[in-house]
Amino acid sequence: MDDRGGSFVAVRRISQGLERGNVYHSSSSSAEVVAGSAAWLGRGLSCVCVQGSHGDARPSFDLTPSQEECLQRLQSRMDVSYDSSIPLHQEALKDLWKLAFPEEELHGIVSEQWKEMGWQGKDPSTDFRGGGFISLENLLYFAKRFPKCFQDLLRKQVGDRSVWEYPFAVAGINITFMLIQMLGLEAVKPRSFVGETFLRFLSVNESAFDILYCIAFKLMDQQWLSMRASYMEFNTVMKSTRRQLEREIMVKDITGVEDMPSYRLLSQ
Repeated sequence: MDDRGGSFVAVRRISQGLERGNVYHSSSSSAEVVAGSAAWLGRGLSCVCVQGSHGDARPSFDLTPSQEECLQRLQSRMDVSYDSSIPLHQEALKDLWKLAFPEEELHGIVSEQWKEMGWQGKDPSTDFRGGGFISLENLLYFAKRFPKCFQDLLRKQVGDRSVWEYPFAVAGINITFMLIQMLGLEAVKPRSFVGETFLRFLSVNESAFDILYCIAFKLMDQQWLSMRASYMEFNTVMKSTRRQLEREIMVKDITGVEDMPSYRLLSQ
């Protein structure tokens, strides 16, 4: 999105991976088509949060003390907003740059270079409104735990890519927000069988949310490729990704996120 707030950014793919500085500014009418009626995130792409009708009856779940503690710790992470005035947050953002582009020195916490990663402007802090600090933590976890997969997605190195690609970093923030909504993590208790099942995963492995984020990102990219999508279909891809995640979480005999079928995609 430009400084006037009238358009959003898509990344144009060049045949040799991610080309530095090639960014497309669309018209405001195009941005409205992508956003639909969903809440805006990252000043551009919008999150897809499927909701039932107001009359839907919600199941009620009781948590074990262990599950309750794990949920509260995760919610504490979710409550932290990104604050560019906090040195720890600045350092985390710099660490992300080093992991993404170890061969290129970052010239400043506010820099046009950030657009190379798929942020919508020269100051990434303006894109964190929808995801908070946890969305940066998710990206850092992805880059450290699955560096090859992270780089493949960042540089769009796998598959027959669209001419106009989704912005990597902003897509990542959307994925964090989508997962929070899908799992109902802002509630005191789970509001769905998917959310209840995930909390069982979380009580076994406190990194479950971060791992699920990595799975979701890779799965989203796979869906993007299989649908031969362009940036105008981003919301459709996100809906498809969410449905697939929900199905996999509910597969019988799965006891953790690392048992999910799509987990193996991270090592390809």
